[in-house]
Amino acid sequence: MTGSASDLETPVLLLAMPQVLDPFFHHSVVLLLHHTDEGSFGFIVNRPTELPIEGILDAMDIAWKGFDDALAFFGGPVQSQMGTVMFSLSVGEQFDLDSLEGLTEVGPGILISQQAEDLGRLAARPPLCFRLFLGYAGWGAGQLVDEIVRNDWLIAPVSNELLFSDQPDNVWEQALRSVGVDPSTLPAWTPEAEEDDTN
Repeated sequence: MTGSASDLETPVLLLAMPQVLDPFFHHSVVLLLHHTDEGSFGFIVNRPTELPIEGILDAMDIAWKGFDDALAFFGGPVQSQMGTVMFSLSVGEQFDLDSLEGLTEVGPGILISQQAEDLGRLAARPPLCFRLFLGYAGWGAGQLVDEIVRNDWLIAPVSNELLFSDQPDNVWEQALRSVGVDPSTLPAWTPEAEEDDTN
């Protein structure tokens, strides 16, 4: 890959390689939505928090009609107080998308919104494929390209099965296998090993 932003077309998934030890991104899968020479951003899709969506929305006077145990996801370390909804309608699901004013289609059938009014309407009848992200992942000018060039990230195609998996702890391994990589063949990296290499 060269250093040009045009080499990376969004949306794509970024799969963190084992040497990425930053606790925010270790074994993370990022849905990259925007990438230019000026910077990049997306959402980590495999980091559920311990925060129930119901509790978050209750504080906003929004009634949650989805599953009681549904959790918000950690979208990334930037602006962690900012919420973003991502959803996709499954076959047979009906929803009046025209009633949502802040929608952006970021991939085929994959929709996001950051408007509280949209969140309220979706919370009243949430689609089966639904995520509430807190924060996002961001990179400055040239930063992501540099990380990809040094093999910190592997690029994979987007799939709803990975974005909305009911087993987020397995998404990293599933994403690797989707591009023909056996996770067990990757070298194991630990903070201790990193320190030994520098001594």
